[in-house]
Amino acid sequence: MNIKTKLRLGFGFLFLVVISFGGISLYHINQISERSKVILKDNYKSLMYVNEMRIALDNENGNINLNNNSAFDKALKLEENNVTETGEKNAVIALRKAFTTIKSQNISSDQKNDAMAQIRLQLRNIDELNMDAIVRKNDNATKATEKATIYLSVTAFVSFLILFTFIVNFPGFIANPLKELLEGIKEISRKNYKQKLEFKGNDEFSELALAFNKMAVELKNWDNTNVAHLKSEKLRIETIIEQMQDAIIGLNEKQEILFLNKVAGQLLNLSSSNLIGKSATELAQKNDLLKRLLTENIGDEPVKIYANDKESYFVLESREIVTPNFDEPNEQTLITVGKSAGKVYILKNVTKFKELDEAKTNFIATVSHELKTPLSSIKMSLKLLNDERVGLMNEEQNQLVNHIKEDSERLLKITSELLDLAQVETGNLQLNLVKTNPIEIVNFALDAVRFQAQQKDINLELNCSNILPFVNADVQKTAWVLVNFLSNALRYSSSKSKILIDVFEKNNFINFSVQDFGKGIEEQYQKRLFDRYYQVPTDGQNKSGSGLGLAISKDFIEAEQGQIWVESAIGEGSRFSFNLPTLIN
Repeated sequence: MNIKTKLRLGFGFLFLVVISFGGISLYHINQISERSKVILKDNYKSLMYVNEMRIALDNENGNINLNNNSAFDKALKLEENNVTETGEKNAVIALRKAFTTIKSQNISSDQKNDAMAQIRLQLRNIDELNMDAIVRKNDNATKATEKATIYLSVTAFVSFLILFTFIVNFPGFIANPLKELLEGIKEISRKNYKQKLEFKGNDEFSELALAFNKMAVELKNWDNTNVAHLKSEKLRIETIIEQMQDAIIGLNEKQEILFLNKVAGQLLNLSSSNLIGKSATELAQKNDLLKRLLTENIGDEPVKIYANDKESYFVLESREIVTPNFDEPNEQTLITVGKSAGKVYILKNVTKFKELDEAKTNFIATVSHELKTPLSSIKMSLKLLNDERVGLMNEEQNQLVNHIKEDSERLLKITSELLDLAQVETGNLQLNLVKTNPIEIVNFALDAVRFQAQQKDINLELNCSNILPFVNADVQKTAWVLVNFLSNALRYSSSKSKILIDVFEKNNFINFSVQDFGKGIEEQYQKRLFDRYYQVPTDGQNKSGSGLGLAISKDFIEAEQGQIWVESAIGEGSRFSFNLPTLIN
C-alpha cells in the first residue's frame, strides 16, 4: 500500500469518527427533545381540559345548568380525544356517564348529587393520572438526559483518544522516516557508508530505504576505488613536480605551503621536507626571495639568482588555482561560479636562453661593427666612381653603380639598425635627452626624406601648430623614428599621391603621426608590426626591410616615456603614430 493510499485512509478514518460523533450526539439530543415534547403536549393538555371543566363548575357554584353545559361538554370532548394514560379512559367514560345523568330531566335530587360527586371524583382521577404521568415522564426524561450525557461523554472521550492518538502518531508516520533518511544522509556525508535504513512495509519509504542502502554500497565501492586511485595519482604528480627542473611552489587559499619541490627549496635555501602546511607569509619575513615571489615584485624581466654555482636567470610565472564553487545554496543557478583554492608559483630557469641571447646580441654587434667599415669604404668608392674626374662610365655601368649604391645603402641601414638593436638588448641604449621643440624634430625628418618624396612626386603635407609645448627627447633618435615612418609611407604610396604629417598637443602629450593612402595593412598583421624581425607579406612590388625598424622605433619611444601605435584599414591606408609627454613648466 503506497503512502498516498495510507494518507487517504487515515484522513478518511478521522472524517468517519467526526461524523459518528455528530450522529450519536444528534440522536440523543433528538430523544431528549421528543420526551420533552410528550410531557408538554399530552399531559399538559389533559390538565388544561380538566381545569376548564372545573372552572365551568365553579362559575355555577358547582352545578351544571344551561349556562355552563356547553363549556363543560366542550372541554370533556377535548379530553375524550386526548386520553394518553392507563386508567384515564375509564375515568373519562365515567365522567361522560355522570355528565349525561345530570343533563337528564327526570332524576331525583339524590341521583343528581351522586352524579356531581362522580364528576368531581373522575376529574380528580384524571388530574392525578396526568400529574403522575408528568412526574414519571419527567423522571424518564431526566434519566434519558443523564444516559445521553453519559453516552455523549464516553463518545467524546473515545473520539478525543482516537484523535489525540492520531495527532501524536500519524505525523511520525511521515516525519520519522524522513528524520532517519536525513540522519542517514549526514552519515553518508561523513563517509560512513555502513549506514543502513530499514522501513517495514511495502510503501515508498521501503523502496527509498532499498535505494539508499544500494547507494551507500555503491558509494563505498566508488570511494574505495577512487581513494586508491587518487593516492596513486597524487604520488605520481608529486614525483613529477619533484623531478622538474623549474622551481615550483604551491600555496592554498590560506597562504599555506601545499608543495615545494627540491629545486625551489635550493633556490629559497629552505628544506622542503618540513615546510608543508606552514604559513608562507611568516616564512617570507625571513626570506627576501620568497617575499618577492609572494608580492610578485619581480616583473617580466628575468631575475638574477645565484644557483648551480653561477649567476642564473629565472622568469616568474604564477597561476591561480580555481575550483568549482558548490557552496552556493541557490539550486536555480545555471552556471557554477569558481572560487580560488590557492596559487602556484613557477620560477623557470632561462639561464641557457639568456646566455644564448647575449651571445647572439654580441655576435650581431660585432658583425655589424665589422661590416660598417667596409660598407663605408664601398660607399666612398662608389662616390669616386661617380666623379667624372676619375673617368666617364657608359649608361650600363652607371646603372650597375646605382644598383650597388642602393644595395650598399640598404646594407648600411640594416647594419645601423642591428647596432641600435644590440644597444637596446644589452641595456646600453644611450639617449641624449634635451628640451626640444617638436617642430625641430619634424623638420629634421622632413629634410631627410624630401628628396625621396620628390623623386616619386609625392606631396608631404604638414599640419602643425606654430606654438607647441616643448618635449624632453633625443632629437636624432626621435627624428629617426619619424624618418622610418615616412620612409615606409613613401615606399607603399603611389606616385602623385600625398602623405599627411600631423603634430598636435593632446592631454599633455605631443602626438606625431604619419598617414599614407596606400592599400593598408590587414588587421591580422597589425598586432605584430612592432615585433623584431617581423615583416608583413608583400606582393613583390615593394622591397621589405629588415623587420627591425618599427621594433627599434618602439624601443626608442618607450625609452622616452612615450607610446607608439598603428591604425590601418584595407583600401584606406595606414596611420603610424607616437606621442611624447610635454615638459611641465
